[in-house]
Amino acid sequence: MTSNSKVFTFEEVAKHNHKNDCWIIVNGKVYDVTPFLDDHPGGDEVILSATEKDATIDFEDVGHSDSAIEDMQKYYVGEFDANTLPAEVDNSTPPSRQAVAPNTSNQSSGFVLKILQYVLPMLILASAYALQYYGKSSKPNES
Repeated sequence: MTSNSKVFTFEEVAKHNHKNDCWIIVNGKVYDVTPFLDDHPGGDEVILSATEKDATIDFEDVGHSDSAIEDMQKYYVGEFDANTLPAEVDNSTPPSRQAVAPNTSNQSSGFVLKILQYVLPMLILASAYALQYYGKSSKPNES
């Protein structure tokens, strides 16, 4: 990163919003993450959903490792002119994307599903045990 880095406007960065050409804005810097999409542990949809906006909050909320933050430097293309960021970005209409499945990157629902994969079988076993235990104790003794 040199002091004479190219400065991009929001409109310039927003044009790069699909799988074959993907740029994101994080902490006032612009990154061309197109070559990284297939390698991203969270899938390419996560990054594609961060286009056409300042993705700093999305990036920081995930809690990336120090090595991931260091690896970002190889995708750096320039600085972002924060004065060009729209006051309110319209997220009601999804951006045009090429060959992208519906966004299933909601990490909180993924976490809930993982918990349910473990808790639900345990609840079923506990219920079966309780029914068996209480079923035996409620039967009258046969003499």
